[in-house]
Amino acid sequence: MRLYAMTCGWLVGPMGNFLAGAEGQIRVPVPCFLIDHPDGLVLFDSGMHPQTQADARGRLGGITRIFQVEFASGEEVSARLGALGADPARVRYLINSHLHFDHTGGNAEIPNARLVVQRREWEAGHDAEQIRKQLGHDVVAVDGEHDVFGDGRVVCVPTYGHTPGHQSLRVELDDGPVVLTADACYLRRTLDDMHLPSVVDDPDAMRRSLERLRALRDAGARLIYGHDPEAWRAVPQAPRPVD
Repeated sequence: MRLYAMTCGWLVGPMGNFLAGAEGQIRVPVPCFLIDHPDGLVLFDSGMHPQTQADARGRLGGITRIFQVEFASGEEVSARLGALGADPARVRYLINSHLHFDHTGGNAEIPNARLVVQRREWEAGHDAEQIRKQLGHDVVAVDGEHDVFGDGRVVCVPTYGHTPGHQSLRVELDDGPVVLTADACYLRRTLDDMHLPSVVDDPDAMRRSLERLRALRDAGARLIYGHDPEAWRAVPQAPRPVD
């Protein structure tokens, strides 16, 4: 089984959005991940919508007053998959950590996958019904931890707090576990200092999720943080698999 990390654009925005009270700007990656499991391909998050490349304001509206979008042609998730020789139409499972624009924008490019999302996230998302109608995915709404293939290799881990039903993903590679934190932990500093972002759905739940992620790290798991530009530089990029 192999794990591939893909950079699907960048966002530039206020540092305070990532660490409450911090000043200045930060440029962060928009990651997506492909897991090549013996029983099928899995995509964890799908990045931004391709329309954002040419008309970010038209697609995202007021978000562009907060974030500057850097998203070039060829960085959309379908192109990243194509460069790996992976057909987006053959992805078996599409796992969304949560329903924000930089994690679900490429969902339509993965047409035949079953969409795996926490039930509480799906029910809380204002656009959930619109997403369902537009994309037509078979939705697998899960409650808590979910073993995707039933073999312990790809496991959704509930990490609520950033949004009502946020989930991270634990991937058991041959040389040990990797945890894709997504927005449960934006930056390494988020976890090291227990320093929350300025906008959080449930701060107490997020702290509990960070404690769970810290326990996984302390037990030997390698964490790949959601939007950490410094840590991202050390993550092997596709077509090289994550070691």
